[in-house]
Amino acid sequence: MNTSNNQTISVGVLGFGGLGQAAARVLAPKGEMRWVAAADKKGYVYQPEGLNGDRCISAYQQQGSIGHVEPGGVLSSSSIEELIEVAHTVDGYFLALPNLPNTFMAEVAQKFIATGWRGVLVDAIKRTSAVEQLLAMKDELQAAGITYMSGCGATPGLLTAAAAIAAQSYAEIHSVKITFGVGIANWEAYRATIREDIGHLPEYDVEKAKAMTDAEVEALLDRTNGLLELENMEHADDVMLELAGICPRDRVTVGGIVDTRNAKKPLSTNVRVTGRTFEGKISTHTFTLGDETSMAANVCGPAFGYLKAGVSLHRRGIYGLFTAAEVMPQFVK
Repeated sequence: MNTSNNQTISVGVLGFGGLGQAAARVLAPKGEMRWVAAADKKGYVYQPEGLNGDRCISAYQQQGSIGHVEPGGVLSSSSIEELIEVAHTVDGYFLALPNLPNTFMAEVAQKFIATGWRGVLVDAIKRTSAVEQLLAMKDELQAAGITYMSGCGATPGLLTAAAAIAAQSYAEIHSVKITFGVGIANWEAYRATIREDIGHLPEYDVEKAKAMTDAEVEALLDRTNGLLELENMEHADDVMLELAGICPRDRVTVGGIVDTRNAKKPLSTNVRVTGRTFEGKISTHTFTLGDETSMAANVCGPAFGYLKAGVSLHRRGIYGLFTAAEVMPQFVK
């Protein structure tokens, strides 16, 4: 871990599907962060002086793994463990991984603990039960010298944090309603994310969605005209807002529409916080994201903002588990 406050933050990205590739593009113009490490299922790459995003994306798309990148690429079936061992300069990792199965993110965190690595981890996890698994590890993470920022994407993440701020106007929170619209021109660019969403549909679960072939996903999307309509999702915004003391989790609802055939959002993403003021008035704050911002922009931007905040905490000796509703992200220049 770098110790000087003005040093560039060296960053790794685990997972190199749609979100991981978007993360590489988000990091490219940043002066305060240097992208040095990445891993996918079949390999990893580590270049302490910095990675070239175009070269990495090309290797992944054309050859099937970031392990083909020259120099520094290594093909491996235990890519995450090997990368942690060799990438000594990495201050923090963005876990751009699908949480399939539902225990996967907690298992990855255990790998970091087992190696003795110290630094910052950030996830954009969705499910309440997955965040609860990490909450159960908070003492272990603290003892290991890891500052873990959980639920730091768009929802949970950006919208959860907005709800926590909006709540300050009220004496009591009656409801937090998060509604999202996601537009993706081609579902295959975000296969893992779409499978996670399918796992939220009434007749599906995480295991069933994970086991689906691409052809089965295609058939489902053909039946729904490419739309996934999601209601009352198991989304960690609820436990995060409860932990932050905003409101009981049963007052938080999350749902939305994912269009897998059009880049244009099917509806505007927003969070509505309804409550009672100290004067006894009932009112609603609404925070709406611009339709032009993509899912990737609204996930990766906050993730690296929280990673920067996590590094700031880590340098002050503050370890353990934090959520997007507890800590303000810091803008990455």
